[in-house]
Amino acid sequence: MSKEEDIVEGAVHTATTGLVPQPVHGTFSPFRYPVFRAIWIANLFSNVGSTLQGVGAAWLMTELTPSHQLVALVQASATVPIMLFGVFAGAIADNYDRRLVMLAAQGGMLTVSAALAVMSWLGWLTPFLLLAFTLSVGTGTALNSPAWQASVRQQVPHDQLPQAIALNSISFNIARSIGPAVGGLLISLWNVSFAFAINAISYIGLIGVLLWWRPEPRRIDRRPILPAVGIGIRYCFGNGPLRRLLIRGFALGFSLAAYQGLLPAVVNDSMHGTEIDFGMMLGLFGIGSIATAPFIGRIRHAMGLEGILALGAAMFIFAFSVVAIAHDLLHALPAAFVAGSAWVLILTTLNTAVQLRSPDEILGRCLSIYQAVTFGGMALGSWTWGALADWKDLPFALHAASVFLIVSFAVLRFLAPLPRLGEGVLRQK
Repeated sequence: MSKEEDIVEGAVHTATTGLVPQPVHGTFSPFRYPVFRAIWIANLFSNVGSTLQGVGAAWLMTELTPSHQLVALVQASATVPIMLFGVFAGAIADNYDRRLVMLAAQGGMLTVSAALAVMSWLGWLTPFLLLAFTLSVGTGTALNSPAWQASVRQQVPHDQLPQAIALNSISFNIARSIGPAVGGLLISLWNVSFAFAINAISYIGLIGVLLWWRPEPRRIDRRPILPAVGIGIRYCFGNGPLRRLLIRGFALGFSLAAYQGLLPAVVNDSMHGTEIDFGMMLGLFGIGSIATAPFIGRIRHAMGLEGILALGAAMFIFAFSVVAIAHDLLHALPAAFVAGSAWVLILTTLNTAVQLRSPDEILGRCLSIYQAVTFGGMALGSWTWGALADWKDLPFALHAASVFLIVSFAVLRFLAPLPRLGEGVLRQK
């Protein structure tokens, strides 16, 4: 057994013990830590910019092509890099200073987003060129995400992790409630190039905060990338609770991709809506996420992991069914709120469950493997549901996603049951 594998079996360490004595354990208690607070605020603005770009790219694709599959591939292009490069990004996050990894990723995304804004303003974008840009931004996200999520342990103590993860989810969903409405307004008043430019600018604040932050150096047992990836994969798939979480994450990601991937086409085609309508649908999705996020801990303790994901799946089935038959915005808006609530229930629960069962020494790799599997399911799902919509129609694809979600959840409930509360959770010594 290698030195690193011995470490994996040992206790989990945190670099933040004693930063603030006797922390309060409320929903917002991580805000007592200045580093977490500063990064959270800067990340909020960056998330708003990313949402603006996502709205702009999705809507622009509906204007560039009538293909539902290409529209759905905008969503897939943001997640495919996480599937392809995520595990390597996790090894990089564990092998190097996570702050520096984040800085490199943020700088790259700023450059690509600025180029996208210029190309859009000049009118040079084609469907495939747009996909190439969104793939490039997705590659930056794939590099940034494991380092960012793993760095939370350097920002707050271990017992504050669930609250910190939930607050990061709230940040993302605040952006999803504000960004789409603002994005729809900007697109209608100007064009998508303005939304792309604002996204490029939004990276600057987070880069500044990362330059200011000086975390306590952590112990790094650097390994070559491929062997390091192999250790992470062996641990995740050899650990029963983590393996079952990965299987469930893939199946849920595959199903849930139908909503995100097909929504632009539904608003544009079935509802004959505008970019403002699309922004309102995404905005209410974000509001639903924000309204639900503070209560996830209580729901998880009351229902367990299996119960909370069953609730989220049922809510998505309702959302799919309503959106499939809705022909105007008024009838579809409640489904957007429900889908947002279900989204945060499912993804925050899975993310927290993986983090609490992963050793710090390979945390980046565990998170990247989880993201590669879950977002890989989303990318494959976006392509599949888009192809079904082109073959039949949008309602058929949405109803098919509901059927798959029901069947897969029922089967995996027995083949890959989720861990019980506390099962496999690593505790500090």
